[in-house]
Amino acid sequence: MLKLRNLGILLVAVLLTISVSSCNNGKKKGKSEDKKEISIFYPNWAEGVAFTYLAKTALEANGYNVELTNLAPGMIYGELSKENSKGDVFLDAWLPNTHKDYWDNYGDKLVILGESFSEGTTGLVVPTYVTINSIEELNANKDKFNSEIIGIGAGAGIHANTLKAIDAYKLDFEQITSSGPAMVASLEKAIRDKEWIAITGWKPHFAWTQNDLKYLEDPKGVYPKDACTIISRRGFEKDQPKAAAFFKNFNLKEEQLYELMTAIKDKGEEAGAAEWYKTNKVLVDSWIK
Repeated sequence: MLKLRNLGILLVAVLLTISVSSCNNGKKKGKSEDKKEISIFYPNWAEGVAFTYLAKTALEANGYNVELTNLAPGMIYGELSKENSKGDVFLDAWLPNTHKDYWDNYGDKLVILGESFSEGTTGLVVPTYVTINSIEELNANKDKFNSEIIGIGAGAGIHANTLKAIDAYKLDFEQITSSGPAMVASLEKAIRDKEWIAITGWKPHFAWTQNDLKYLEDPKGVYPKDACTIISRRGFEKDQPKAAAFFKNFNLKEEQLYELMTAIKDKGEEAGAAEWYKTNKVLVDSWIK
C-alpha cells in the first residue's frame, strides 16, 4: 500500500510538472508571437544605407528587434511582393519613375507607406571643372571621357535610364557597370588627378557634400525626378501598426540627410546612425509616437 501511495504521489507530481511546463510553453509562444520584429531590405546605395540604419537605430531604441538584409533592388521588390515574404519594408524605392518597371511588375502586391526623401533627382554628373554643360556635348568630347560613363549595378533604375540616354542622344559611350562605392572611388580619383569623368549620379548622395559637382543638362528629359519612397509588404500595417506609423512619418530634408550620410561615412553604419539619432532624438522619436 505504501508503495502504491508513493507511486500515486509521484504520478501526481509528474502530471503537475507537465501541466506547468505546458502553461509556460504556452506563455513563451504567446510572448514570441507578440515580439516587435521588423525586417528591412536595403540596397547598397548611400542614401538607402542611411535611411535603413537610422530606422534600425530608432526602432531598436523603442523596443523593436530589427533585421537588415542587403539585396539587389529587383530582388527586394520580388521578395516583398511574395505572400509569405521574409521582409517587411524597403525605404529607398525611387518612384514613380526610376523604378517604374519594378512597380509595374510588383506594385499591385505592395503598399506605399511614405517618403523617406521627397526630392530625388538623377542624371549624368561631372565635376564642375569639366567645361561642358549638356549631355548633347558629350560626343564632341568623348576622348576626354575615354568614351565611358561610370555607372552602378545593372539592377538600378538609373542604369536602365542611362542606356536610354545613350540611345536617345546617340552617344558613342559605354556605361561601365560597377557599384555605388566603386563609382565614387572612380570619381574621387579623377578629381584628384583633374581628369574628366562622367558618372550616373543622383541626389541625395554624400558625394555632393564633398566634391564640386554638377548635373549635365538633359534637354530630352531622360532622367526624371522621384521620391525615395517607403514601401512594404501587404499586411505589414495590420501586423505592426505602430511601426507602420513610424515609416509613414519618416522623412528627411536634404541637409538632414547629408549630415546623416556624412556621419555614417565617417564612423560606419551603426555608430554614425546612432550618433545622428542621439543628436536628433526628439525629431526621430516623434515619428514613432
